[in-house]
Amino acid sequence: MSDQVAYLGPPGTFTEQAALHHSPNGQLIPYPNITAIAQAVTSGLAAEGLVPIENSLEGSVNDTLDVLIQREGLFIRKELVIPIEHCLIAKPGTQLSDIAIVYSHPQALGQCRSFLERLMPNAQPVASLSTAAAVKDMNGSNLISAAIAPQRAAELNQGQILEKNILGDSTNMTRFVVLAISDFRSTGCDKTSLCFSFSEDSPGLLYNVLGEFYMRNINLAKVESRPSKQSLGEYIFLIDIHGHRNDPQVKDAISGLAQQASVLKIFGSYPRWTRPDST
Repeated sequence: MSDQVAYLGPPGTFTEQAALHHSPNGQLIPYPNITAIAQAVTSGLAAEGLVPIENSLEGSVNDTLDVLIQREGLFIRKELVIPIEHCLIAKPGTQLSDIAIVYSHPQALGQCRSFLERLMPNAQPVASLSTAAAVKDMNGSNLISAAIAPQRAAELNQGQILEKNILGDSTNMTRFVVLAISDFRSTGCDKTSLCFSFSEDSPGLLYNVLGEFYMRNINLAKVESRPSKQSLGEYIFLIDIHGHRNDPQVKDAISGLAQQASVLKIFGSYPRWTRPDST
């Protein structure tokens, strides 16, 4: 079994920052996209894969949700949350008023939408594969351009930082998950992620399913839906709950859910992240 940790590259992304936090002495290998990371983990090329799953400003990372839904033998083993501090990066000597294009990952462009509309209303946002790749795209552009990326990406690619921490507050946080071929043992402070769907639509279906957790006093940390990609109007529901799938109450609730849903998939149980200043 490989001891490599795959992450969304290239070097200089926030995912690399999270990977360094997770495994400071590990063998970190960048991959071009989330699907490739999932493939590396399930094939044994990497022991773990680190990917973003949710941002406090822009919501869920759909590519990560899709691989969890679609790929067998892939589980969440850990979660961690890091603050996101975006920088506006350009080639040395670039003036803010001259910038015609701003490259970044779609999530970062969304997070910084207000900043761009306020200070660079005429600049065209262009999506890149990652924040670090955005700096490379900027360097290769024939037009006067900039990139939104971490400070480390500027340092790795000889970029000039025009604006540092452009959102200016601590509310921008991204939740990352560690993917592996198994989840984590019970610790007493856990979270379980799963998805389910119904074969037919009828009043009260979702209410009854969520009631399985309410009647057992199990906290629902997150509830959302994704299109099933099978038919218009069909959805897959995704939930995060407090507790481990092997806890008796959680096990009973999931059993009750399974009797009502046509599809049920458990993404894994893992230690629940808590804020460093929490008591």
